[in-house]
Amino acid sequence: METPDTLLAARGVTDHEDRLLSADQPLAELQQRCGGAVPGKLAIPELLELVQQGRAMGLRLAREFSASDGDGRITGYVRIRPSGDEAGGGCEILIENWRRETVGGEDDREAASRQDAIDRATAEFSARLDGKQRLLAGEGDAPDLAQLFGKTRKASGKIWTEYVTLVDIAYKQPLHWRLLDGAKCKVEGSPRNWFARLIPVGSDQIIPRGFELLLVAEQPLIEAEKPGEQSGSSQLVGDALAPALRQPVARIIANADKIRGRLAGPIRQEYAEYASDIASAGRHLAALLDDLNDLEAVESPNFKVVSQDLNLEDVAHQAIKMLHARAQAKSIELVGPEIGERVSARGDAKRILQVVLNLMGNAINYSPEGSTVTVAVSKVGSSKASIAVSDEGPGLSPGQQERVFAKFERLGRSGDGGSGLGLYISRRLAEAMSGSLDVKSTPGTGAIFTLELPAGKKAI
Repeated sequence: METPDTLLAARGVTDHEDRLLSADQPLAELQQRCGGAVPGKLAIPELLELVQQGRAMGLRLAREFSASDGDGRITGYVRIRPSGDEAGGGCEILIENWRRETVGGEDDREAASRQDAIDRATAEFSARLDGKQRLLAGEGDAPDLAQLFGKTRKASGKIWTEYVTLVDIAYKQPLHWRLLDGAKCKVEGSPRNWFARLIPVGSDQIIPRGFELLLVAEQPLIEAEKPGEQSGSSQLVGDALAPALRQPVARIIANADKIRGRLAGPIRQEYAEYASDIASAGRHLAALLDDLNDLEAVESPNFKVVSQDLNLEDVAHQAIKMLHARAQAKSIELVGPEIGERVSARGDAKRILQVVLNLMGNAINYSPEGSTVTVAVSKVGSSKASIAVSDEGPGLSPGQQERVFAKFERLGRSGDGGSGLGLYISRRLAEAMSGSLDVKSTPGTGAIFTLELPAGKKAI
C-alpha cells in the first residue's frame, strides 16, 4: 500500500476521442476508481480537461494537477503531449511525482458542503436520480422550465440527459457522474444557459446509490413587464444590480474556495490564505446584495408573501442542518425541538426559514465557543405558533433591545461583516406574514429572539 510520501510515475495514451487506450498501473487504477475503464473514455475530469486543451490547440502542456479518486487525492506534475500522427490524433500523458494522500480535511469538506448548499439554494430545478442516473422525480417553479416539468411528469425513468441538451458533450450517455457534474446544458423552452450539479447520495461516491440533480441558471429570468405595470416600480438592486452581480460573485467564491482547498492543484500556504480572504470578501458582498435586495422588497408597497400551512419543527431542523458546520467551527452545539414536536403555523416557508437562519446566524456569531444555541417551537394559545432562538451570549441591555431592530443598526459592532439589516428585514417579514419578531434579554445571560406567527389551519 502506498504512503503519502511514495513517488511514482505513470504514462498513458489517448486517441482523438479522448479515450484512454493504454495506461500504467497507477493511472489505470485511478481511471477505474473514477468509473472508467482501459480502454475507455478518459474518466478523470482534471486530466480530461488538460487533454482536450492540448489536443485542440496542438500544444504541449505541463503543469501541476490534483485529482480525487473518491477517498484520496492524487497530486503530481503532468505533461500532455499531442500526437503528430494524423491517424491517431490523441495525446501522451506523463505524470511525474505521483502522490496519493488521504482526503477529508475539514476545510475541504466544509468548502464542498458550502458550495453544495449554494447550488441547492440557487437551483431552479431539482430531481432525484437512481444509481444509473435515471430521473425518478423532479420539482421546481421557474416559468421557463414548464416544458421540462411536463416531460419529467409524463415520462420519468429516463436518463436525465435525455430531458436536456448538453453543451459541448456529444459522447454516449450516461458518462460517469464526475464528468457530468458542472456540465453546461440547454433546456427546451428556456432562453437561459444552465449548468447541472450531480451530488451523490450515499457513503460510496465511486458507486453512489443515487444522485441529487440540480439545474442552476447562469443568469436570472427577466420577465416582460405585464400590461398595466408602471415602469417606475422597478427596483435598482433587485432588477438591475443583484442579477448582474450575483453570478460573477458566486463564481469568484467558488473559484477561490477551489484554490483555497487546493482542489485545482498544489499551491503555497500563503496563496491558499489569500484565496480564503477573497472567498470571505465575496461572501460578504453576496450577503450585502441579498440584504439590499430584501430591503427593497420588504419596503415596496406591493410586497406580498405566500401564505401556507407548515410545520415549524421541520423549519428548525432544516436551519440546524444548514448551519451545523458554521456552529461546529466554534464548538457550539445546536439543539432543536424533539422529533415529533409538530407545531403548525401559517406563513411563507422560505421567508420563515430566512428569518430563522438570520436569528441562528447572529446567535452563533455572538456566542462564546463551547456554548449552546437552542431552537424551540411552541403553540401560543389557539391562534398563534412560535419559533424561538436562544443563545448564551453577552445579552442585550434594555436600550440595545429597543434599537436592535432598527435599519442599519449594528449596536456599535465593527469588523463582523454585517450590514445591520438582517433583524430589520426579519421583523418586516414577520409583520408581512401577520406575525411579530421580538427579543427578551438580560445582559450576561444571553438573548431569546421569538418569531410568532398565525397558527396553521390544519395539522401538518
